[in-house]
Amino acid sequence: MTSSRSEPHPAGADGMTQLLAVVARLRAPDGCPWDREQTWASMAPHLLEEAYEAADALRAGDDKGSREELGDVLVNVLLLAQISADRGGFDAQALAAAAAAKLVRRHPHVFGEHKVDGAEAAYRNWERLKQQERQQDAQPKGVLDGVPAALPALLRACRIGEKASRVGFDWPDAKGPRAKVDEELAELDAAVATGDAAHVEAELGDLLFSLCNLARHLGANPEMALRGTIERFTTRFRHVERTLGPDLKARTLEELEQAWQQAKATGG
Repeated sequence: MTSSRSEPHPAGADGMTQLLAVVARLRAPDGCPWDREQTWASMAPHLLEEAYEAADALRAGDDKGSREELGDVLVNVLLLAQISADRGGFDAQALAAAAAAKLVRRHPHVFGEHKVDGAEAAYRNWERLKQQERQQDAQPKGVLDGVPAALPALLRACRIGEKASRVGFDWPDAKGPRAKVDEELAELDAAVATGDAAHVEAELGDLLFSLCNLARHLGANPEMALRGTIERFTTRFRHVERTLGPDLKARTLEELEQAWQQAKATGG
């Protein structure tokens, strides 16, 4: 007996074709109720969450986890494209074609005759071509345009610093931002002394921004650095819990500190 429903994926098809067919099937009139009711707005948080999970797996060097999480990101992208196609907009093929064309257009040193000397020059050329395209499309032309407001604050601060640096608004080396950290820390101390909560928050923000600039000059990603610290803290704190039991409030600060140092000594 032949089913009236389409197969979940064509026999012998490559992986991408299979996935496109599955996503289209989920959005079909008799597909999944949850997938059918999704919109761009409702899917945006899911895309962001999956991207974070993929970043965690990549940072951990987890091959199996990275494949799975990157697959989830891809599913979200293709589902968003299918939502667009269902309402008469672009589909996944148009999305892919536009992305390929942009890569070719912004890599004339690979697909054309233009020559660049190293990765830094290639990045500067990419930014120059992006600005030219925006001017042609009558899009905003500001240096900081294009840094998404939805980025985590530390990552956004780093990207804004990078953008400003590309036009020369930056210190020549790490000494400048390092001195700025000391300056902002002193201003934070002064704000704390006043007891003005709004002033404290503003100065704390300035200090964090300065730390992001220092991280950039040191070649470190502040978002990943903080995530690493959070993971280490979590591992060590769990060691403290295992060592001293769940009722940590009954323990002295000295006992807590000793267990913490034990966690650090064991590589936690």
